[in-house]
Amino acid sequence: MKKAFDRFSAIYGAEALERLSSCHIAVFGVGGVGGWAAEALARCGVGRFTLFDGDTVDITNINRQVVALSTTVGMYKTEIMKKRIEEINPDAQVIIHSVFYTKENSGDYPLDGYDYVIDAIDSVPDKLEIIKRAKECSVPVISAMGAAKKTDPSLFEVGDIYKTSVCPLAKVMRKRIKEEGIDSLKVVFSKESPRESRTEGTLASVVFAVSGAGMMIAKEVIEDLASKNRK
Repeated sequence: MKKAFDRFSAIYGAEALERLSSCHIAVFGVGGVGGWAAEALARCGVGRFTLFDGDTVDITNINRQVVALSTTVGMYKTEIMKKRIEEINPDAQVIIHSVFYTKENSGDYPLDGYDYVIDAIDSVPDKLEIIKRAKECSVPVISAMGAAKKTDPSLFEVGDIYKTSVCPLAKVMRKRIKEEGIDSLKVVFSKESPRESRTEGTLASVVFAVSGAGMMIAKEVIEDLASKNRK
């Protein structure tokens, strides 16, 4: 399968590809942002994944989630993502946990065996738990801020949580992270002002914003892991 990644290694080098093939990445949330991030990482030759998500595909996910098709409605998102990764790279190893990661069950899923942790879930308390656990065992972590109500993928940035602006979720997370005594956190966030939904009771979200955030996360993870091979 190495030939499948020739164009990737032409940029990052054979040593980087070799390292990525043995890297183990945990992705929390594989619906919207996390699904696109996992897809991109698989296409860059990452060899090991553990996917966490207790949700199943709903028909309203079809407009923006890589796992959502008319044929996958009702199926666990982890199961669909596992199949996609294995079809991209049959050599990849994919472990799935079709659960929602929470403070109550976090002890069942230690994070110290991963090379990178991606937080792409929506729940603030559970995001905080992932971040705390990763920081405690010195595993690199990147966290997705809000992609709903955004339309411009060019306005997503990578930065430290304490340097974010505009994003309402980032504002909440800044406060919570500070309370926990965490002095830094790499995040992907948008400086685009949230747009109002034209349909009452519907959370607006579009594929180019969600996928854009996922691609930014994947790029950052790849850059961080591949850079360890550069002299």
